[in-house]
Amino acid sequence: MRYNNYRPGGFSLLPEVVKNLLIINGLFFLITIVVGNRFNIDLNQLLGLHYPQSDAFKPYQIITYMFMHGNLTHILMNMFALWMFGTNIENYWGGKRFLIFYIVTGLGAALIHYLVLYFSLVLPTLHEIDALQTLGTVDNAEEIKTSFYNSLPPVVGASGAVFGLLLAFGMLFPEQMIYIYFAIPIKAKYFVILYGLIELSTGIYNSSADNVAHFAHLGGMLFGFILIKYWRKKGYN
Repeated sequence: MRYNNYRPGGFSLLPEVVKNLLIINGLFFLITIVVGNRFNIDLNQLLGLHYPQSDAFKPYQIITYMFMHGNLTHILMNMFALWMFGTNIENYWGGKRFLIFYIVTGLGAALIHYLVLYFSLVLPTLHEIDALQTLGTVDNAEEIKTSFYNSLPPVVGASGAVFGLLLAFGMLFPEQMIYIYFAIPIKAKYFVILYGLIELSTGIYNSSADNVAHFAHLGGMLFGFILIKYWRKKGYN
């Protein structure tokens, strides 16, 4: 395959940063299983990203959550996408710039997820608790709020950063064909738009049984778009 303005020195089927990210994610997943089975410790609860006001929140979770996954399907899908899209992007950008993009989009995904969660769930719940306290229905509002914060599940997974890579692939190689289910061809630029719209609609009409952080995916895409536009403004392709 050929790309316009394709630059770095050579092409690798498994470039260094992608390879190391695959290894790190795989190790975290295996360690989570071993520690859980042997010591009954849930590392997803310790290293997943909790709501900032939860008692379980720790600053390091902002990074570690990107390397945790809920199940085998979750990690396999993310790692396949990381290799599929990340390989071409790292070969194009180089390892340092690729890693910066990956981390920034992962952080952006978490930020957007919790911003949406705050306005859609947290703020209305806090108003309801305050209203009950005003009516005299409850007299331990702060304890109820703390319990509510602690009940919010942690975010885990590389999906936000992976969706950032998907966005980058569509912007860098818009005419490249992607085969849905290995059979249906679609140009990368249209695939990105389609997937973004699906995530947006699914996030808005989210069902109670859906535990996927759709707005985290959109956050990864949004921060990826902003970062690429910023780099292009600075003269970087």
